Amino acid sequence: MARIAGIDLPKNKRGVIGLTYIYGIGRSTAAKILNECGIFPDKKVSEWTDAEQAAIRKYINENIKVEGALRSEIQLNIKRLVDINCYRGIRHRTGLPVRGQRTKTNARTRKGKRKTIANKKMATK
Repeated sequence: MARIAGIDLPKNKRGVIGLTYIYGIGRSTAAKILNECGIFPDKKVSEWTDAEQAAIRKYINENIKVEGALRSEIQLNIKRLVDINCYRGIRHRTGLPVRGQRTKTNARTRKGKRKTIANKKMATK
């Protein structure tokens, strides 16, 4: 069982895929990590030796911000945008798309479930 950055990596996956289970590491970063540590990317996580695991752990701790530190940095960046009252901060505060997407249709992920408004009845004369 390989445990890196507080995450248990799946044993039966390739090394490149296994590392992506860590928040902040994608495919290209995982490939770069394994390349720097001299580990074959197709090698399964269960086949890593203790020395290889230690090398990966050391490289990630020294060079890459992952998990809690990365999450807190992202939250601080969003808080800064909200505090300075810029356009992106206002969009974050109101829960609307931040990066210029249309909102007349779509944007349901940010806006939430549809709230149906019933038609007003015409007054009888």
